[in-house]
Amino acid sequence: MSKNFKNTPDIKVAIAAVSRDCFPKSLSQSRREAVVGQIRSKYPDDVIYECPTVIENELDMRQALTQINEAGCNALVVYLGNFGPESSETLLAKYFDGAVMFIAAAEDDCGGALIDNRGDAYCGMLNASYNLKLRGVKAYIPEYPVATASQAAEEIHGFIPIARAIVGLRNLKIITFGPRPQDFLACNAPIARLYDLGVEIEENSELDLYAAFNEHENDERIGAVVQEMELELGNGNRMAGILPKLVQYELTLLDWAQEHKGERSFVAFANKCWPSFQTQFGFVPCYVNGRLGAKGIPVACEVDIYGALSEYIGECVSDDVVTLLDINNTVPGDIYREEIEGKFNYTQRDTFMGFHCGNGSHCIMQSPEMKFQRIMHRSLEPDREPDISRGTLEGDIKPGEITFFRLQSTADAELKAYAAQGEILPVATRSFGTIGIFAIKEMGRFYRYVLIEKGYPHHGSVVFGHYGKELFEVLKYLDVADREYNHSAGAMYREENPYK
Repeated sequence: MSKNFKNTPDIKVAIAAVSRDCFPKSLSQSRREAVVGQIRSKYPDDVIYECPTVIENELDMRQALTQINEAGCNALVVYLGNFGPESSETLLAKYFDGAVMFIAAAEDDCGGALIDNRGDAYCGMLNASYNLKLRGVKAYIPEYPVATASQAAEEIHGFIPIARAIVGLRNLKIITFGPRPQDFLACNAPIARLYDLGVEIEENSELDLYAAFNEHENDERIGAVVQEMELELGNGNRMAGILPKLVQYELTLLDWAQEHKGERSFVAFANKCWPSFQTQFGFVPCYVNGRLGAKGIPVACEVDIYGALSEYIGECVSDDVVTLLDINNTVPGDIYREEIEGKFNYTQRDTFMGFHCGNGSHCIMQSPEMKFQRIMHRSLEPDREPDISRGTLEGDIKPGEITFFRLQSTADAELKAYAAQGEILPVATRSFGTIGIFAIKEMGRFYRYVLIEKGYPHHGSVVFGHYGKELFEVLKYLDVADREYNHSAGAMYREENPYK
């Protein structure tokens, strides 16, 4: 899978070496050069700027900050080549407008003599982390923050997806259309926490969207995009007559994003999609939502603002397409017994079906077909052939590793999040919609003691791959204190009954 529209930041990392003035500056400089050499040999695609100033004092810090900004860097690695000047190095992190990481040098092979080439950065990292907390400055510190040149290169490479999420959020606008549907209280979205994260939001009515849609009725681009859709759908194009309207809607959203993102660089949508949408627009928007997702612009259904936010974070850390699904239904016993039991190491309670009506991107599904929204058809046009309920893209989702993720603000405006790693099984769902059979270890307990106990809604973003480590670090950086995951069998949740 790959996106074809640039909606996440390119990360350019600066590495700035620091040196305590009673230690050899040359030691910090040579160690920085060794780290950069390792990065460029191991990860040639990583864009890294080697700051020439070794920082010993506040004047050096100001000079280095100027050099880093002029180089156009949006991520910074403060590298303790030796003990380091704790005030200057943490002030650099404070004044830099981007994502920041701290890492320190392990001692080099000493040939039996550890005198003039000892850096003491193992000690210096403790002082640096303490000073960061005193100043209230956020920074990413890896699990093993004192490293050889080779190890430091790996850690800095691992910092890039974290930085992409942090920088992306600071430049993101979430655009919404319509209030959440009736009886979807789970999609409430306290706005204050979005601002805390650096995210801007623009809320619009469905009437605004409808007016913009009508203005695109005879858009000269429609024919070319219809042909593009026909090529993408191939034999799955079962509702060809609806394509011009779907294209009209897609162009409406793309133009709105471009015209309304303002001073922000990136956008995501959270749009109302039922019930009046079908009767007024004349189709369901699911296929277009998936198309925009494939372009790199997440579109959350049912005005789920924090769903769109979660999708965007997942897109940043994975640098790939994401989707939003309901944690929807249990796997029937006969499917489990016939297709899963004895073949995969999961209990039936570890499995569930993730589903949405048809919003999946073409690239995430096996043999996708355009169909009609069965649930809407039942209520809006039950006694006739599908018309206004056309426009879903349906099929089983491709098997592979996934991370189910959501960042949510509670009704009392507290941020919390979960990330549960698992997989989509290569088992037919025998159902409809964009759907897959998911398996997450100890899902039954996670469902009860995280999703239910902590009041999460039914929507979750699906990140394709295991990205729990990166998401956990992003959440720490964002000061999200409540970070949950699927505990192993021997690890109890706080509210889990120990006497069961």
